[in-house]
Amino acid sequence: MVKAYLRYEPAASFGVIASVDSNIAYDSSGKHLFSPALEKIGVWHVRQGICTKTLTPSSSSRAPSLVVTSIASSPSSLIAGGYGDGSVRIWDSDNGMCETTLNGHKGAVTALRYNKAGSLLASGSKDNDVILWDVVGETGLFRLRGHRGQVTDVVFVSSGKKLVSSSKDKFLRVWDLDTQHCMQIVGGHHSEIWSLDIDSDERYLVTGSADKELRFYVIKNEYVEGESVNGGGDSSVQNKWEVLNYFGEIQRQSQDRVSTVQFNKSGNLLACQVAGKTIEIYRVLDDSEAKHKAKRRLKRKKEKKHGKEASEGIENGDKNIENKGESSSMTHGHIETMKPTVIVADVFKLLHTIRASKKICSFSFCPITPKNSLASVALSLNNNLVEFYSIEREDTKKTLAIDLQGHRSDIRSLALSSDNNYLMSTSHNAVKIWNPSTGSCLRTVESGYGLCCLILPSNKYGLVGTKDGTIEIIDIRSGTRLEAMEAHGGPVRSIAAMPDKNGFVTGSEDHDVKFWAYQIKQKPGQVAKEFAVSNVSTMKMNDDVVVIAISPDAKYIAVALLDSTVKVHFVDTFKFFLSLYGHKLPVLCMDISSDGDLIVTGSADKNIKIWGLDFGDCHKSIFAHADSVMAVQFVPRTHYVFSVGKDRLVKYWDADKFELLLTLEGHHAYISCLAVSNRGDFIMTGSCDRSIRRWDRTEEQFFIEEEKEKRLEEMFDADLDNAFENKYPPREEIPEEGAVALAGKKTQETLTATDLIIERLDIAEAEKKRIAEHQEEKNINRNIAVFQANPLMNGLSPSDYILSAFADIHSNDLEQTLLALPFSDALKLLSHLNEWLSYSDKVELVCRIGTLLLQTHYSQLLATPAARPVLTALNDIFYERVQGWKDIVGFNLAAMDQIQHMMASRSDALFHDARSKLLEVRARQSKRLEERSDTGEVKRKKKKT
Repeated sequence: MVKAYLRYEPAASFGVIASVDSNIAYDSSGKHLFSPALEKIGVWHVRQGICTKTLTPSSSSRAPSLVVTSIASSPSSLIAGGYGDGSVRIWDSDNGMCETTLNGHKGAVTALRYNKAGSLLASGSKDNDVILWDVVGETGLFRLRGHRGQVTDVVFVSSGKKLVSSSKDKFLRVWDLDTQHCMQIVGGHHSEIWSLDIDSDERYLVTGSADKELRFYVIKNEYVEGESVNGGGDSSVQNKWEVLNYFGEIQRQSQDRVSTVQFNKSGNLLACQVAGKTIEIYRVLDDSEAKHKAKRRLKRKKEKKHGKEASEGIENGDKNIENKGESSSMTHGHIETMKPTVIVADVFKLLHTIRASKKICSFSFCPITPKNSLASVALSLNNNLVEFYSIEREDTKKTLAIDLQGHRSDIRSLALSSDNNYLMSTSHNAVKIWNPSTGSCLRTVESGYGLCCLILPSNKYGLVGTKDGTIEIIDIRSGTRLEAMEAHGGPVRSIAAMPDKNGFVTGSEDHDVKFWAYQIKQKPGQVAKEFAVSNVSTMKMNDDVVVIAISPDAKYIAVALLDSTVKVHFVDTFKFFLSLYGHKLPVLCMDISSDGDLIVTGSADKNIKIWGLDFGDCHKSIFAHADSVMAVQFVPRTHYVFSVGKDRLVKYWDADKFELLLTLEGHHAYISCLAVSNRGDFIMTGSCDRSIRRWDRTEEQFFIEEEKEKRLEEMFDADLDNAFENKYPPREEIPEEGAVALAGKKTQETLTATDLIIERLDIAEAEKKRIAEHQEEKNINRNIAVFQANPLMNGLSPSDYILSAFADIHSNDLEQTLLALPFSDALKLLSHLNEWLSYSDKVELVCRIGTLLLQTHYSQLLATPAARPVLTALNDIFYERVQGWKDIVGFNLAAMDQIQHMMASRSDALFHDARSKLLEVRARQSKRLEERSDTGEVKRKKKKT
């Protein structure tokens, strides 16, 4: 009988506040901050300092390459996230749902920018291309090619009609989005351009590079085309295609390269972040202040020249004083009458310099200006920290920070409590206590460099072995460090609990293995008792101790030494029992099964070995990971083993059959530690990407052979994707200057969709023939049996059966799907469009299909006589259907504009109309009552008379 296993799947990840691969961004309200957290985007409430939502990709798309590399916030609630696999995901931050996924880039997305309306999105990538996306239609419009290096930033100018992109090829390119061509190439930089931005009025564009200065350009818009640039010069002489005109440059204070330049929303501040710890804040002066500063500059120049001439006259004697005075008065008069020219130094003035404690990864201005300050700015640091600063006229000050929810450095060790309610993690300066179910940080305790940790069976205290040889006692409930006692002369590498729950054992680089016992002491003069530990005995080894493990019956202790061997001793007498030879490099981790039969070791030689503890024989040596094995652990009461390594993978093994069961991916840096729950229902892993991940055991069963076939298919698909994606094309395949290409890219999904359409076209064609043959037989013999439809078509007509193939095709993948369609099948597809146009909700889809097929096969359609009647029929009905829907949409837009105008002119206009109608109804009712009362009085008078 084939054995079945239960599957483990990723359940949660926590501990990352801000990863270093992407930027941070505020939402339009300024209340929330979007922060990259590896493959997720965290939505942080700024004032409360808590993560309210987490935008997580679907579990099917998680991969080590799926890491957030760029974030852009729209004017609405939408947020765009660019990923390392080249995809762009649009999220709704209100409900945390992924609206759409846009696939087009072949490299990591490095730049994202919305236009002011939020309807268009421009993205730049490491594949040197810029793609313009239609956010409303959820599709790519076109691809702009021409850069010879990675695109670093993009920005919309001229009210969204043009796009400026920067690249590592040291050039700026201005693209006309209407004509889809490069209209201007701007040089002048001596190194790679890393960032650019424009102010709110779209007057100035600033670029930052590795040069020592910031370069500024004046943007020539249509409404200022007749004006002079920089207050001087004649615009009529300038080329009409030039959108960017060089304005000047400002020397920076820092020598590091520029990482990001950004204007605040009001446009009165400019921030320049360098690849270091500083951000330079410049104040942008308005026109009156800039002109006043220019006049003062000219005045100082005049006074300086006047003083120089006067001193020269005194030196030359009284004879030349008169001549000098005449010439100087003429010069001064010319300077006074000359109109001052505003230069870049008159507009941009250095205000402050923000210095952070660590290297700054990115920053973002708050769109809402706080009271009593010029602006508020958020900084993400490379130590998993977000800080907020308030920029005032006199100084900048730090207001708050988000730091408690994650470690500042790599996670070194993990330990679960006996009831699985607490998780302890250590790093270079802190110990954190987590709730493994929710991922919330319960306690943060300052400590030394923790290399190993342990939670005692009472779940009240924790022990941490540090790099400086001390053992720290942590009170979990109060979150305090009770004691830090000197234990070893070298780093404490390993700590293991005794099975009898009365003590623990530590191993260190000082060649000692020490046994400790728990104690409850009462200090003199105090009533309260304190927890303490005491050294019971010490076992001397011949080399540095790397890791230790104790058998469940407390009979044996296994000690892995730096000489790549494992020594097994008796616990009670320290007598030598076994020596395990075989590893070529030191053993970094090991564990003993619950029944004491097996011991598994993981080494820096990338292998895990399974040994028998009774005779010390090696049952199997397995090449487990592509790099060093960092941790191994048995699932309690089983012979199943988990292993983690520097190759970022978690692997699940059967130690009896020596088979790989599962490979779990998710971490983005090497995994350093592992902890398995006492029931085996979940495991916890810690990594150098500063994240802690939980993997839960599900009720889904799987078999070894099926997993092997699945892994082979994934390898085949990966090779196929690499064939499609030529990430680094040879130099002869670099596109021509300013070329425009399709936005999408060919993937396995598009090919599968193409195959589905071809299959359904064939089935529908065969079904049509069957229907025609049945009709002919029915005309000859009316007693023929009822026609039996193809059960694969689910009761649909042949045309509707083909149309159903487009239901699961993403809007962005439609173009590439139809491109892979052969001409014969494309002609068949065109013949069905006429019937599909009768469906009112499919008009837009049918128009896109028809347009794409016509553009792709235009020449062949003209040369094919069979295509003429199809195209003629489409020509008669296409425009009619499209025009009808344009009229409906236009009418609805006009109605909404009218309602908006009414509400803007008078907020209670609609209520006023309703109120007036209500008054009219009441007036009519009162008039009728009066008439009825009058007629009643007349009748009474008649009766009396």
